[in-house]
Amino acid sequence: MEIKSKLILGDCAKELKNIEDNSIDLIVTSPPYADARKNSYGGIHPNKYVEWFLPITQELFRVLKPSGTFILNIKEKVVKGERHTYVLELIMKMREQGWLWTEEFIWHKKNSYPGKWPNRFRDSWERLLQFNKQKKFKMYQDAVMVPMGDWAKSRLRRLSDTDKTRDESKVLSGFGKNISNWVGRTMAYPTNVLHMATECGNRNHSATFPESLPEWFIKLFTKEGDCVMDPFMGSGTTIKVAQRMHRNSIGIEIDESFFKMVYKFTEPSVYYLFERGKTYDTTQHG
Repeated sequence: MEIKSKLILGDCAKELKNIEDNSIDLIVTSPPYADARKNSYGGIHPNKYVEWFLPITQELFRVLKPSGTFILNIKEKVVKGERHTYVLELIMKMREQGWLWTEEFIWHKKNSYPGKWPNRFRDSWERLLQFNKQKKFKMYQDAVMVPMGDWAKSRLRRLSDTDKTRDESKVLSGFGKNISNWVGRTMAYPTNVLHMATECGNRNHSATFPESLPEWFIKLFTKEGDCVMDPFMGSGTTIKVAQRMHRNSIGIEIDESFFKMVYKFTEPSVYYLFERGKTYDTTQHG
């Protein structure tokens, strides 16, 4: 199997126009937050953020396969003592573009820096918004199952009569559960809260997420040979993980220094099969 990684130096708002329609299986990215990365993106003001980002999400909608998924890592900032609403406004506008806001994952930063502020506590989580083009999309839930843990030892030890049937919600929400279905199982499906430490060796990039974050979503939404894109490539975490997991990848970065850094550690073309790990430099970076 040949795995290709294409790196593109330029503004993703322009470079995305050269990407083929319906060609990407998964987009995982963390764009610059409002008033951040001024040297590269100009430090977009919160009031202008939605206007700036919508043309990009329109192109991402075009290049994503109907069965694909878009994971957006983003977080509001505090402006004049309150949380700005630009993330919520962006979600609403993206829905007008045709996106489905399917799910919201929370990234709990286990090693967030301590601090003290007059009217709030330290931030230790960020949003991971999941968007899709249609209700039916590729998802491989078994790939991210986790050990049952201590819950199984205590909760499943003594089952009540209602635990052995579909116990309807007491608040009439329409949700029910049959606890006995989990007897004897060693693995369970995870929650939508991801407990991961921030990346310490961030390769001089101010907004690096840990490799375990894109790895989790790549497992959940793709298989080997699929194509993963990061339109705000930064230090190349998503691209590096995608290649290691035998996925094709496309990374776009406007900052030349970061682009060159990623270029150095990225193989443009790698073959996996009986010759696993052997590399052939048959193509050039984009």
